[in-house]
Amino acid sequence: MFRRQNIYSQRNKPRIGVYLINFEKIIGLQVITSGAHILGEVKGARIDTKTWEIKYLNVKLADNAANRLGMKKRFGSPTISIPVSMIQAVGELVSIDKSLEQLENAKEIVEYKE
Repeated sequence: MFRRQNIYSQRNKPRIGVYLINFEKIIGLQVITSGAHILGEVKGARIDTKTWEIKYLNVKLADNAANRLGMKKRFGSPTISIPVSMIQAVGELVSIDKSLEQLENAKEIVEYKE
């Protein structure tokens, strides 16, 4: 059974701190931009094996986002790696702090190739 975690203190203020979440709960979540556009779906991550930190999320792009970012493929959808520093919040979905327009010129966004 899934229980929603209460992130508010008794005075209705958000708690500050580090929260741990199982990565498998993030796989499949939609990723939205700061402008509420659907970027795509989380498919995986890139991990620094020296520090065991997740550095990037791999996001399979939605068709509209792929077109806007100039990454539309003839077959299938491209996957990009976005740095975790762009993540604003994780809950029912993953929200990032960049708009689709800002992502068009972002140098830290790279196409993920296996």
